[in-house]
Amino acid sequence: MAFKNEQIKQQVKNMPKLPGCYQYFDSTGEIIYIGKAKNLYNRVNSYFIGDKKDSPKLQVMVPQIECIECIVVNSEIEALILENELIKKHKPKYNILLKDDKKFPYFLITQEEYPRILVVRKSNRNQLKGKYYGPYTDSRAMWATLEVINKIFPIKKCNHPKYKSRPCLYHDIGQCCAPCQKKISSDDYKKIIKNAELFLSGKRKELIKTLKAEMEKASSKMEFERALLYRNSIQDIEKTLEKQSIVFESTRANYDYIGIANSSNLICISIIQIRQGRLINKKDFSFSQFLKDSNNLDEIIQSTIREYYIILNDEELPSKIILSDNFEEVETYKKWLSLRLNKDVSIIKASSKTDKEILSLAQKNANYNLEQQKLKELANIQNDYNEVGCYLQEKLKLTNFPHTIECYDISHIQGTNTVASGVYFENGQPKKSKYRKYKLKTLQKGEVDDFKSMREILSRRFKKIKAGAIAAPDLIIIDGGKGQLSSVIEIMKEFKLNLNIVSLAKREEEVFLPNKKEPVILAQNSAALHLFQRIRDEAHRFAITFHRQLRSKNMLN
Repeated sequence: MAFKNEQIKQQVKNMPKLPGCYQYFDSTGEIIYIGKAKNLYNRVNSYFIGDKKDSPKLQVMVPQIECIECIVVNSEIEALILENELIKKHKPKYNILLKDDKKFPYFLITQEEYPRILVVRKSNRNQLKGKYYGPYTDSRAMWATLEVINKIFPIKKCNHPKYKSRPCLYHDIGQCCAPCQKKISSDDYKKIIKNAELFLSGKRKELIKTLKAEMEKASSKMEFERALLYRNSIQDIEKTLEKQSIVFESTRANYDYIGIANSSNLICISIIQIRQGRLINKKDFSFSQFLKDSNNLDEIIQSTIREYYIILNDEELPSKIILSDNFEEVETYKKWLSLRLNKDVSIIKASSKTDKEILSLAQKNANYNLEQQKLKELANIQNDYNEVGCYLQEKLKLTNFPHTIECYDISHIQGTNTVASGVYFENGQPKKSKYRKYKLKTLQKGEVDDFKSMREILSRRFKKIKAGAIAAPDLIIIDGGKGQLSSVIEIMKEFKLNLNIVSLAKREEEVFLPNKKEPVILAQNSAALHLFQRIRDEAHRFAITFHRQLRSKNMLN
């Protein structure tokens, strides 16, 4: 990939061989990408070396670069922090961005003489000063936590007193200690707030120890009513602890486990939080793979760690982050988090049995989240299939509106137990009663020939269509490239049929049409591409399931 012009070439040549951040601008002066580097010259120069065939993202982005600017800093850590600030500020379209944390709710302990606990969005941070806890990606869990807090800690609820001479109803039901009516001293109120902070930080055992000390102190002073309140609070906290799974019995581990699931157009991340040896929460995030790229996953992991952990309070940060595999520049991220926490923070690959079990739990949550996101996408497609179908008909030059779509896939392991699947979608919805499984009849034992396999199953399908035994679908999709499509078209002509057939190449999601040299590229993040990927993935899943069934049966025999 050559330099676009002499100006770009000169800007790259003048890049310092120092750590810092670089910014790419397009012809309108908009920042389209921001990155960091240990050596700015080496990193920026790498974008313009080679043809970048393995990176569709760079193939699209690099030709748009009209200007390059850089900011030099003292170290990789400073570059990482600056990169995060710049990405948050400019939101470049080619950077992987965590879902805007302003949309997530937080708990805020306000900066007042008698602080309150509020549920806020981070967008209010400039107006509302205080200590933030969160973000809470599960709002149901957040409101349940708030209910427990209100029961245990009698914290002020109102911004201004409702009555001049008496407390409000919250005091009557034991959910407020009425500082507005001077029913509690400032020092005692601060103790309640301190205890609420311990609760929100996950330091429940430390909180129980503090409350027991206060209970014994009140009891020794013959203040039995006050001691009773402490005892009730201790019992409520212990009940919440009983509901949380004990993961590390003998330690007070504060660990995070990151599970990742991805499909052709979506990546989902689940973070399982262990605090003081107990599983206390889960955070879910999802990303669209707007450009299919082998480096996307690595970049998304870095983006999640950079953007998510920078918004946490120091006491909420874990001492160890465990994932299935390490990523590029992991050492830089370790140093940065260690500086934030003022103690060593590890980012490691799961090795122990316990770590692998909890990571597996995080992975299951990520898989579940992925399926939920897919269902949402499918629901959107179903709700507006007329628009999707019209787009496909126009883009793919179809003779019919694609009410019915069939898709075929081959599955085998080195030629053994070769099978095929056919899935059927009607108006964007799967119709499983019309799914079909195929055992291949023409292949020799151990023979691997996907072209021959696809020709066989479609010959069997075309024969039934020709005979009128089944209705012809409006569109047939096959999993493969241009060569696979050409061999199927030959078979269709032998049966003297005229059907709409296209192939979907998995690597770059290109759609090949008969007798067309160049592929059709469906708009990234479009409902049409998501539908094609969904249908292709379903055919692949169905074929693999059948293949596993056959393999298990043969092993038993």
